[in-house]
Amino acid sequence: MRWSKPLRLHLSVLVATLLLCIATVLVVLSFSQGRKAAIVAGEKQMRQMSLRLVEGYKYALKGGYEAVAVASALPQLVSSPPHELERKQAFFFEVLRNVSNVTSILAGYQDGSYIQAINTTNPNVRTALSAPDGTWFAVRIVAAHDNADAIAAMRFFNAGGSLLGERQFDDPTFDPRERPWYRAALRYGKPVSVGPFVSGTLKVPTLTIAAPLKDNRQIVVGVNIHLETASRLLDTSEISPRARSYILDEQDNLVAHSDPAMMSRILGMVSHRSAEEVGTVLDRTVETVSKLRKDPETTAGNIARFDLDGERYLALIAPVAFSDLFKGSSVAVVVPLDDLVSDANRQLVRNLFMAAAFVIAGIGASVLLSRLISASLYQLAYEARKIGDLDFAGKGAPHSWISEINTLAGALAASRRAIAQFALYVPREVVRRIVDPADTSTRASRQDVTVLFTDIRDFTTISEQHPPEDVVEILTTYFEQLNEIAERHGGTVVQYLGDSVFVMWNAPIRDPDHVESGCRCALAMSAAVDELNDNNRKIGRPDLRTRFGLHTGQAVVGSFGALSRRQYTAMGDTINVASRLEGLNKEFGTTILASAAIHAVVCDRFSFRAIGPVKIKGRSEPVDVHELVSSMPLDGCPPKERPPSLSSAFSSREEGEMVQGGIGVRLKGEQRPVHR
Repeated sequence: MRWSKPLRLHLSVLVATLLLCIATVLVVLSFSQGRKAAIVAGEKQMRQMSLRLVEGYKYALKGGYEAVAVASALPQLVSSPPHELERKQAFFFEVLRNVSNVTSILAGYQDGSYIQAINTTNPNVRTALSAPDGTWFAVRIVAAHDNADAIAAMRFFNAGGSLLGERQFDDPTFDPRERPWYRAALRYGKPVSVGPFVSGTLKVPTLTIAAPLKDNRQIVVGVNIHLETASRLLDTSEISPRARSYILDEQDNLVAHSDPAMMSRILGMVSHRSAEEVGTVLDRTVETVSKLRKDPETTAGNIARFDLDGERYLALIAPVAFSDLFKGSSVAVVVPLDDLVSDANRQLVRNLFMAAAFVIAGIGASVLLSRLISASLYQLAYEARKIGDLDFAGKGAPHSWISEINTLAGALAASRRAIAQFALYVPREVVRRIVDPADTSTRASRQDVTVLFTDIRDFTTISEQHPPEDVVEILTTYFEQLNEIAERHGGTVVQYLGDSVFVMWNAPIRDPDHVESGCRCALAMSAAVDELNDNNRKIGRPDLRTRFGLHTGQAVVGSFGALSRRQYTAMGDTINVASRLEGLNKEFGTTILASAAIHAVVCDRFSFRAIGPVKIKGRSEPVDVHELVSSMPLDGCPPKERPPSLSSAFSSREEGEMVQGGIGVRLKGEQRPVHR
C-alpha cells in the first residue's frame, strides 16, 4: 500500500510551514534594517501626515470659501432683513449643517442691517449666548438700522429649524459697515480673508472669509472660522506627542498653535497683538521656522532639518493660500527626530509580537480549516459508500462553505439520483455488481438457478373492463407486494412484462438453498395475493388470480445485449420450462406447478400433489409435474442422493433450445406470450 496521510495533516503542515517561513523572513529583514530603516520610515510617516494636515487645513478653508461663493450669488440675500428672512435662515442653517468648520455665516448691508447664523452645538457657544436648552442655531438680526424702528434681536432655533425663543440683543448700535471684513470686501471687490480678530458676538479670535454680492457690491457675505477650530485641525498627536504645528501670517505672527496651552495664551493676548507680547508666547522652534520660511527649498515642500538645544528636528513648511486668500500664510509642522525613531522602534517590537500572534493564529486556523475540509470529504466518502451499497436513505451531504466541495457534493447527489432511478429498473443486487468494477458476477456464465414465473388469469378481460389508470394502480399495488416478498426470500426480480413477473434465485446472489427459497416465495406470494383480493373486494376492485410456475436447473446467466444497451437475464431451457409450467395451471386448475427437479430437492420440506407426466410444447419427452401445496410435507419422499446437476433430466435440449427469457412463446390456449 502506498504511503498516504490525511488531508488535514498535509494542509496543517503546509500552512504552518508557510507562516513560519514568512515570519522568519520578516524578522530577519526587520533586524537587518535596524535604526536606518526606522529613521527612513519615520521621515516618510512625518511627510505623509504633515501633508495631510496641511491639506486638511486647506480643505477647511476651502469649505468656507465655497460657502461664501454660493452665498454671494443667492437672490434672497439682496434684500436686507427682515425681508425674506425665512429663506435667508434656511440657507444659513444648511451651510452650518454641511460645512463643519464654519462656526457662523453672516451678511452685512449698506443700510447697516445685519444677519448672522451661529452654530451652537458647542456647549461653550451656547453658554456664551445664554441660549436655551436644545438650541442648535442662533440668529442675530439687526434691521432698519438708520430709523427709529430698528430691530436688534437674537433668536434661537432647534435642529429642525423651529423657533425656541427670542430676546433683544444687548448692543443695538452694532454696525456691520464698521467691521474689518465688510470694509476689506468693499475695498477689494472680491473674496478676502480677514483676521484673526476678536468677534463681536462671541468675543473669541476669529478668521473671516468675506465677499461682496454679485448683484449688489454694497452687500457683503462671509463665514467665520474660530481659531479654536483651526487649532483642532492642526492636531499632530498622531505623529508624535511632542510634535507641534503652527499657522503663521505674512508678518510671521502666530495665528494658531497645535498645543492647547499655547493656544490659550495666544487667545488671551490676541486682542493686543503687540510683537513683544506674542514673542513671549512663542517657543524657540517658531523662531527657527520663521527663518526657514525664507529658504526657497523649504517653502517648496521639502523637509528641513535643524538642531536646537542639542536635539534634531524635522520641519515641513507649506503655504496655505488658495484663490487669492491668506497670501503669505503658512502651515509649519515640527517633529523631534528622536520621537520618530522611538516610535518606529516601538512599532517594530509590536510588529514582531503581532507576527508571532498571527503565526500562532494562522496555525490554529489552518488546523480548523483542514478539519472542516476533511470532515466534508469524509462525509462525501460516506455518501459515496452508501450509494455503492444502494442505500439512498437520508438527505445527502450537508452544504459546505467551500464551493469546490459543494460542486463535488452536487455531482455525487446527481449520481445518487441516477443510480436510485437505475435501481428501480434493474435488480438492486445486479446494480451493486454493475457499479463494482472488481465484480465479475454479471458476466454471462452457466450456473444452477431456480426460476419462478407468475401470471394473472384473465388479465386481458380485467384490462378491458377498467380504465387504464385503474389498471396501472391495481398492478402497482400488486407488483409492490410481490417484489417485497421476492426480495425478502432472496430472489431477484429480473423483469416485469405486462402482468407477469420473472424471479430468479442463486444469481446474482449465491444461495445454496435456492430451491427451497423459491418454493417458500411462491407460497408467500400466493397467500399475499389472496389477502390482496380480500382488500380488493372491499373497495370494488377485481380479484387477481395468479398462477405460478417453478423450475430449477442450469442456465446461462449474465448481461446480454448490444454494446450500447444491455440487460441482465437468464437464458436456456430451464427458463422456458418454468414459463410453460406457469401456463399449465390453466389446464389443471392449479395455482403453483413445480417440476420434478424441484420436487426431487425439497419433497421432504414441502407438500406436493403429483399431476403426472405432461407433454409441453418444445420438448420431445413428457415432463413430470407436481403441484406445490404447502410448506409441510404430507407423506414425505424416499431419501435419495441429490443429482449432480439439477437439470440433468432436461439437459438433452438445453443447448439446442437455449433462448433468452425475453423471447415470447405461446402455449395452447394462450393469446399472448407467457413470458417475455
